[in-house]
Formats: sequence, structure tokens, C-alpha cells
Amino acid sequence: MGLLILLAIVVLAGLWAVGIYNGLVRRKNIVAEAWSGIDTQLKRRADLIPNLVETVKGYASHERGTFDELAKLRSQAQGQGDIGARAQTEQAITAAIGRIFAVAEAYPQLRASENFQSLQKDLADVEDQIQMARRYYNGAVRDFNVTIQQFPSNFVANFGGFTPAPFFQIDDAADRVVPKVSFGT
Repeated sequence: MGLLILLAIVVLAGLWAVGIYNGLVRRKNIVAEAWSGIDTQLKRRADLIPNLVETVKGYASHERGTFDELAKLRSQAQGQGDIGARAQTEQAITAAIGRIFAVAEAYPQLRASENFQSLQKDLADVEDQIQMARRYYNGAVRDFNVTIQQFPSNFVANFGGFTPAPFFQIDDAADRVVPKVSFGT
């Protein structure tokens, strides 16, 4: 009788551990899927950058440094696998795009250009999608990290080699301020 109780306890503990492990695997895959969503939106933005640069370049060719910096950052971001480094590079890209829009302020004929207005709208839409994807990713990371740090699932997480996932966040508070750009008259 005692052996049956002991065997039942071992089986229940094993089922519990398997359930926890499978939950961790599911949450880890949700984090990977969420990162894929961010990566897709960042690629969409990166694909719009050459069109934006070419459109503005025709009007403001003397701003070569800003265009070169944006091209360099775009190439750099596409090769980064580390989420923290990618977040910093994407933050710099956002700032460079803001500087290009600021340059465009000085050219009323550029602001009136249908192509420029379309690019501006597309970039605003992509930025909204990036923000939503970032929220989803960070929520998935939060849930995953909480699960691997909570008792008693932390035992299974440590045994299974699960490590906390990094958040995709803006590091510098000054970069959280959105530059004011007006394309009105």
C-alpha cells in the first residue's frame, strides 16, 4: 500500500513537471513569435527608408551626412541578432528619420509632394505597427520571465535551461520624447 502511494506521488510529480515544462516551451515559442512580429515591422520600415531618402534627397542634397547615417544604421540593424543592440539601433533610426522630416520642413514643395505625403503616412502606419508589436512582445516576455522565476516552476525552468528573455525597450528617457514635426502650412 505504501509503495502504491509513493508511486502515485512520483507519477503526479512527474506529470506536474511535464506540464510545467510544456508550459515553458509554449511561452518561449510565444516570445519567439512576438519577436518575429517586431522584426517584420522593422523590415517594413527599413524597406521604406530608401524611398524616403531618395524623395528628400532631390530637394535637400546638402544633407548628405543625415542620409549616409540613416543608410548605415539601416544596414547595421539588419545584421543584428541581439535584441538589446537591435533596440538601440532602431532607436537611432527613428531619430534619423525624425531629422529627415525636420529637413523636409524647409521645403514646402517637398511637403506638398504626393510621394512624400504617402511615405509619411506609410511610415506613421509602420511606427504604429512597431509599437503594437513591441507591446505584444514585451507582454509575452513578461509572462515568460515571470513563469521561469516563480516558485515552483523555477525548478523546472532551471532544470530545463530556460533563461529570461530580454525586453525590447527604449533605454534613454530623452529618446522617449517624440519630436514635433509639422507638415501644415
